[in-house]
Amino acid sequence: MVNENNVDFGYKKVKKTEKQKLVNKVFNSVAQKYDLMNDITSLGIHRNWKNDLINWMSPQSTQKLADIAGGTGDIAQKFIKAGGNSANVFDISEEMMQIGKQKYENCDKLNWTIASAEKIPAPNNSFDRATLSFGLRNFTDRNKSLEEIYRILKPGGRLICLEFSHIENDFLRRLYDLWSFKIMPLIGEKITGDKEAYIYLVESIRKFPKQAEICHMLSRAGFSRVKYRNLSNGIVALHSGWKL
Repeated sequence: MVNENNVDFGYKKVKKTEKQKLVNKVFNSVAQKYDLMNDITSLGIHRNWKNDLINWMSPQSTQKLADIAGGTGDIAQKFIKAGGNSANVFDISEEMMQIGKQKYENCDKLNWTIASAEKIPAPNNSFDRATLSFGLRNFTDRNKSLEEIYRILKPGGRLICLEFSHIENDFLRRLYDLWSFKIMPLIGEKITGDKEAYIYLVESIRKFPKQAEICHMLSRAGFSRVKYRNLSNGIVALHSGWKL
């Protein structure tokens, strides 16, 4: 029998009330080296993935962005640089946010708020666009978080979610598994001193639902015209939904 009070934390099962604290511990541990690790473990390709997100969104000068689980603010800064009006980064990790504030201290169009995606401190219908980059799989209640994002979007607003996904090619999947399970945790240990954090991050990717299920989740949360695009043969995927 499935225990509804438990959720996935990588390959482990933990109580719902404990997951947020465990996720916080992971990201607080690696915050100082998080951006560097992204560059190393993706061979820099994560920058292209984020650019693809921004290009698909096509920011306009009148648009205000909510960057959910925005971490150090890379997506928010790219949104503004591409022509967006302003951006508010929401994240639970104060350590990640402090690094972002230092990186983009000269960008006065960026705002920062410590908050969970399950309870976003913003009024209904207050943002034109929302982004969610590599955060959805870490949420305790993904459905509630998507409903919150839907709530804060204006009618006509759009969410684009960038998340690790599932490779369909068997050969590439085997290579990716070798890199992920054998190499990435060792790099994580060397760079951040926390091997276990990267074991969790790899496991959380494998436990994450496939592309079609994420589309269903977006639809259940109220989003319309839901679709996805695979990038890098499905290593990651972009999911888009509109509030109509």
